[in-house]
Amino acid sequence: MFIQPAQRMKLHILSCAFVLAASGMDGVHAEESAAMTDFVRGNGCFSCHSATEKIVGPSFQSISSKYADDKDAVPALVQSIKNGSVGKWSSRVAMPPHQNISNEDLTRLAKWVLSQKP
Repeated sequence: MFIQPAQRMKLHILSCAFVLAASGMDGVHAEESAAMTDFVRGNGCFSCHSATEKIVGPSFQSISSKYADDKDAVPALVQSIKNGSVGKWSSRVAMPPHQNISNEDLTRLAKWVLSQKP
């Protein structure tokens, strides 16, 4: 099924709003999450991922669930995001590398993804 770009953007905005509303965040945490959502959007992550639904790649909630008991989840995700990956989700579609993102931002991004609970 092909989703028009305008429809995809609406879905992403609704997904972000859902995550913020469902989390019951206070103002400070909501601002931090909104900033990360903008960061994620600005780096094209929502082209392949959403908060709750599989698009090309897994949802952020699925990633969070998969790594929930992994003490090395943050560095593992940092490496996957930075260097790209293929085959971790039973898919032959490769996640491209994002080597232009600083290590500090990659760590923040990995922690944010892991905070996305169902």
